[in-house]
Amino acid sequence: MIDINGILVVDKPQGWTSHDVVQKTRNLLGGVKVGHTGTLDPNATGVLVLLIGAATKSAYLFADDRKRYRAEITFGLATDTHDCDGVTTATGNPEKVDRKNLAEIIAGFTGESEQIPPMYSAVKVNGKKLYQIARKGETVERKPRTINIESIQTDMSLYPKIVLDIVCSKGTYIRVIAHQIGEKSGCPSHLSALKRIASGRYTIDDAVDFLAITQFHGRDEILRLVRPVPLMPKIP
Repeated sequence: MIDINGILVVDKPQGWTSHDVVQKTRNLLGGVKVGHTGTLDPNATGVLVLLIGAATKSAYLFADDRKRYRAEITFGLATDTHDCDGVTTATGNPEKVDRKNLAEIIAGFTGESEQIPPMYSAVKVNGKKLYQIARKGETVERKPRTINIESIQTDMSLYPKIVLDIVCSKGTYIRVIAHQIGEKSGCPSHLSALKRIASGRYTIDDAVDFLAITQFHGRDEILRLVRPVPLMPKIP
């Protein structure tokens, strides 16, 4: 068997977990070890960087990669998961939102802040994933994490849906931001769509449609798409 060592950048389809993509890729490559550099929620699409074979040992090179997202937020309804998959927890009238004030609220999220991971997430507390605890109707205390929102650009042309272009640090939950914007504006809101358009140096233009890959008939077709692990500059 030919050794495989490299990176496969894919556009994750909606409805697939990041683990689903990793497992399917592993099967397509005949059991080769596969990992990824940053989880995407099942409903999210976009850039998922897969590490193939010996490249899985290079995960540390991507640990601090910043991310860029295109997020659609819909006003008028909040959910327990902060996205469109959850149970409705509150409703409101989007027409009562002051648009000028909304723009100021969104701008206020830029910079460094503390964010508490949502209960419906894969973060572990006492060895259990939060979403497993949440599904039992339970809530536990979560430690806040420091995040950094480098920039946010806002398009309100389709209100009560707005679209945000967000550049942020690793570990940022856009779902939480979508929920908090609703809280601060006085109208419940949730994340209705999310696409990661960049992860570190890789953008959506570098990504291959993962559903197309699943239709390949041999692993050689996939191997042609595998990139070498980038050389990192030496620390002087």
